[in-house]
Amino acid sequence: MAMCRKRGALLLLSNLLKPIDQRPFNVPPNVRNLSLISNHTAKWMQDTSKKSPMELINEVPPIKVEGRIVACEGDNNPALGHPIEFICLDLKEPAICKYCGLRYVQHNHH
Repeated sequence: MAMCRKRGALLLLSNLLKPIDQRPFNVPPNVRNLSLISNHTAKWMQDTSKKSPMELINEVPPIKVEGRIVACEGDNNPALGHPIEFICLDLKEPAICKYCGLRYVQHNHH
């Protein structure tokens, strides 16, 4: 039994040391194809009738808060939000949440 574990550990280690394209995983071939991703993005960017997510979030005005620290969760419903991020508002320009892009500014910044 110990010999079987040792052989399994050596096999795992040898697989980790192989280049990614030689590892014995059942990954569909199109996952590694970066041209597929760029073609998809190019197709999406051609439709100018729809706004990008960045354009949509930039239309939301900065949220004014009273304190120096804000806790952003992305949404009031935790199932629709993101991990909580505490954002410091000591700077004059709006602080941006790294998950959802919402901007926050201190209401009475001196």
